[in-house]
Amino acid sequence: MPALKKFRIPPLQSDVAIFKNDKKLRLFLCACILPAAALLVYIVLIPTVQVFSMSLFNQTAMSASRTFAGLENYQYLLQDEYFLQAFFNTFKLMLGVPLVTLALALVMAVIITQSRLKEKKFYRVVMFLPSILSTTVIGMLWTFIYNPNMGLLNNLLEKLGLGFWAHAWLGDPKVALLAVAIVLVWTNAGYYMVMYIAGIDNISPDVYEAATIDGAGEMAKFWRITLPLLTRVIKTTVVLCISTVLSSSFVLVTVMTNGAPAGATSVLLQYMYQQAFTNANYGYAMAIAVVTLTIAFLLSKLSDRLTKND
Repeated sequence: MPALKKFRIPPLQSDVAIFKNDKKLRLFLCACILPAAALLVYIVLIPTVQVFSMSLFNQTAMSASRTFAGLENYQYLLQDEYFLQAFFNTFKLMLGVPLVTLALALVMAVIITQSRLKEKKFYRVVMFLPSILSTTVIGMLWTFIYNPNMGLLNNLLEKLGLGFWAHAWLGDPKVALLAVAIVLVWTNAGYYMVMYIAGIDNISPDVYEAATIDGAGEMAKFWRITLPLLTRVIKTTVVLCISTVLSSSFVLVTVMTNGAPAGATSVLLQYMYQQAFTNANYGYAMAIAVVTLTIAFLLSKLSDRLTKND
């Protein structure tokens, strides 16, 4: 019987090696990337550089001329009590709203996925519905709900015998920011609930069955199985929720209060808009934009940190 010839299987080349050795492939990939890269430079990079540049000048809408101010706009930020108030209001919302929103979303997701409710699909749709509404529509809706004279909230409190809790909710500096925060929670909880439901559905039922055989109760299953296996989803939703609060709070505050009363509900983006288009102080508004952009950049780094594979 003739001896079998030994065949040598050529070593597999990595994608990087193929890319380095194939000049036509490199040119093709560069041609594919070039339009997107050009669009990114035109839409993102150039406007970002212009924002930094404009923040170093004093310019108003009434005059096309501008004078170089250096870092004066940034120095004035530290002395502007309304900016500091907007900054701390934004910080409070970014700290409190994600905590309440994600906790509520997680509780709703666990109830829907692990309870024996017959109307699960109905509750899921109802809870998710606020997430698909326009933020402007939501702001107008809740403005009517908070209306002190004919609003639903105060009338409901009166009928329940809790009239002493009635407020001019958006006119009282002590509760106005809380009223906006409640709207943010109501708007976003259903969206993150769906994300948690998807995460829970990916957990094998065998894990829960094994825990049941071992005598684990529902709370033990939640703390020892559900929560640890949702860690990656929770990390992602934390970053997404913080970013959403930063952007959505601008629309809600503009529609509902415009920063009133006395700046109690003012946030960074709303104050920047006010300085640019109401006060026509473009240079100062761009300085506020740079601060907001810095916060957004730090959030992106936080996102990379939290979602990084261990």
